[in-house]
Amino acid sequence: MDLVQVGITTDELDRYAHDLIVQHAAYPAPLNYRGYPKSICTSVNNVLCHGIPNSRELQDGDIISIDVSIFYKGVFGDCCSTRVVGEGDSTAHKLAKVTRDSTLAAIETCKPGTRLSSVGNTISKYAKEAGLSICKEFIGHGIGSYFHGLPEVYHYANSHGPTLRPGMVFTIEPILMEGRDTMAILADGWTAVSADSKRAAQFEHTILITDSEPEILSPHR
Repeated sequence: MDLVQVGITTDELDRYAHDLIVQHAAYPAPLNYRGYPKSICTSVNNVLCHGIPNSRELQDGDIISIDVSIFYKGVFGDCCSTRVVGEGDSTAHKLAKVTRDSTLAAIETCKPGTRLSSVGNTISKYAKEAGLSICKEFIGHGIGSYFHGLPEVYHYANSHGPTLRPGMVFTIEPILMEGRDTMAILADGWTAVSADSKRAAQFEHTILITDSEPEILSPHR
């Protein structure tokens, strides 16, 4: 994420990530997935997720979520982090911080015998206290030798999902929004944007349920 700075394009970030992934004998999972044209997702400002890298230069104050997924030695991994470009404003920094903090707090609840709904209930508490909305259309998912599978991980308050047991692997990837929790998909069929043009942030980890504490399989800042 050190490359995220004023003046760089998301196309340049995509090329850097692609080359780095391939150099490590891995494959960028999004590339050609259901027709997706790039190797990573770069979602800027009011883009919730699945933003397609392009030639636009990042501006001071932009907020960008970078989602990286790879296939390596027969298994998939998935992660995402949000950064504020340049100085930014206090609201942007708060949005990014609350999204990260809520994700990490939700991960801490993921112990054997706990219901999966603890994830959404924890994130919902953080979002409500911060005056933020939660995007309900995109959820976490099981992952392993497959890219997307069960269990479905809801990021809002709910009572759904199984009891966690050792060996389960899934992603937690909430999208928190400054405005209303309504969205639209652009004509490219991928880019999800907030209906009110307010900003959003996403944070994601892939985790493993162990006999005790959850293990983060995608360590990043």
